[in-house]
Amino acid sequence: MRKWVSLALVIVLADQITKFFVVQRFTLHETVPVTSFFNLVYVRNTGAAFSMLADAGGWQRIFFVAVAVVASAWVLWLLRRHPEQKLFCLALGLILGGAVGNLIDRALFGSVVDFVQVHYAGWYFPAFNVADSAITVGAGLLIWDALRPQQSGQGTTT
Repeated sequence: MRKWVSLALVIVLADQITKFFVVQRFTLHETVPVTSFFNLVYVRNTGAAFSMLADAGGWQRIFFVAVAVVASAWVLWLLRRHPEQKLFCLALGLILGGAVGNLIDRALFGSVVDFVQVHYAGWYFPAFNVADSAITVGAGLLIWDALRPQQSGQGTTT
């Protein structure tokens, strides 16, 4: 379990360092084009994924903090319960790191700093951050783990 928690801590550090850099170097809503399809942008998201519930009036901060705390505890429990399932634990470590990274922002500042913006032909994907990326990759790995054939005694159970 130690290596998966260590992975989560590395993600939290990378997430918080990149967010600190953006907050220190950019003004809110500043956009810096990097390539024809990628910008760095400083935005704050009070909602969840894709700014869901961002305009909910403030109650969502406590709700999202509580969800992140409960989810993190559940992930730690799953890591302890399934140490032999490497891919499953890798996915959970990524999700844990991302959840804690965004939890820190939400608990301390009431919003999450997002700064990666991908776009093409006038279409802009919602801005995201390192924590969001880790959660997304972790979720993808969980799906892959659930769909791949399991060796005897190696099935994912939750």
